[in-house]
Amino acid sequence: MSAVLDVRNLKKYFAIRQGLMGRVTGQVRAVDDVSFTIAYGQTLSLVGESGCGKTTTSRCILRAITPTSGEILFRDKDGGTVDVARLDRHGLKPLRRRMQMIFQDPFSSLNPRMTISEIIGEPLLVQGMHDRHQRETRVAELLDTVQLPFAYLNRFPHAFSGGQRQRIGIARALALNPALIVADEPVSALDVSVQAQIVNLMLDLQDQLGLTYLFVAHDLAVVKHVSHRVAVMYAGRIVETAPTSRLFASPKHPYTEALLSAVPVPDPRRRAKRIVLEGDVADPSNPPTGCAFHPRCAHATDRCRTETPALTEIEPGHAVSCLRATELSLRGVTA
Repeated sequence: MSAVLDVRNLKKYFAIRQGLMGRVTGQVRAVDDVSFTIAYGQTLSLVGESGCGKTTTSRCILRAITPTSGEILFRDKDGGTVDVARLDRHGLKPLRRRMQMIFQDPFSSLNPRMTISEIIGEPLLVQGMHDRHQRETRVAELLDTVQLPFAYLNRFPHAFSGGQRQRIGIARALALNPALIVADEPVSALDVSVQAQIVNLMLDLQDQLGLTYLFVAHDLAVVKHVSHRVAVMYAGRIVETAPTSRLFASPKHPYTEALLSAVPVPDPRRRAKRIVLEGDVADPSNPPTGCAFHPRCAHATDRCRTETPALTEIEPGHAVSCLRATELSLRGVTA
């Protein structure tokens, strides 16, 4: 299956400046050599603790921030391949039609001084649809797509609940018929019952419109429900990637095992013991030598403290960055 997005060796470093002259004294390696692909019509989830580089990766892909190095190859069904990382401002504008974002906070991402009609119609206006009647017709179609009544068209964001605001955000993202949607923790700010509604809506839209999702999240229960593949990040690097069912059933990296131990199992007879990681998350401005996870890993050896593991495919579709991946027997989450 062909890929709509192919990220190769993506890096994003932020300079640390000190003193009155702003002298550079170091770098924060927020994203450090990340590579992955997403096939047409599928969902890849980026998971990990806060600060691991998930959101920075997604913003680099959309060019909300400029990456330090690497390639972001976007393949559109209507054309060829373009390296998003090398486009200038003028080259990015036409690409915005094909790559959109759903934000984490459904309230702060909506302009409180604009009506719903203006918010959803703004991308259409920016991309050249100046006919007001044509825009309103398209906005009405989008409201129906996200299951909101047409009567809401002239209301302001404060009049809606959190779930309704997120539906408005989804409608705005769909306005230009994108091929790729980056969803940055789109349900984390919502109540659990509303989370299920929004997630099911996104899945329905994926089936209807053939959407491709990059789903950034930390809730692995949601990730298991929406994803075709999962990539686990730690300290700016991907430490494991695999099809969802395989990763949940048979993790190969100790960090993945620790994350999965927090997933609730709805059966008290099979309730597993939570793995609590000791110590702090690796500092991206001063990462430890060798494997970045070794100070918190119960399986670390002297080799782990000196040798940096590469992301290596240990079986088809399943890659892991761990020197002991083939010899460890780790606990997963069964169905």
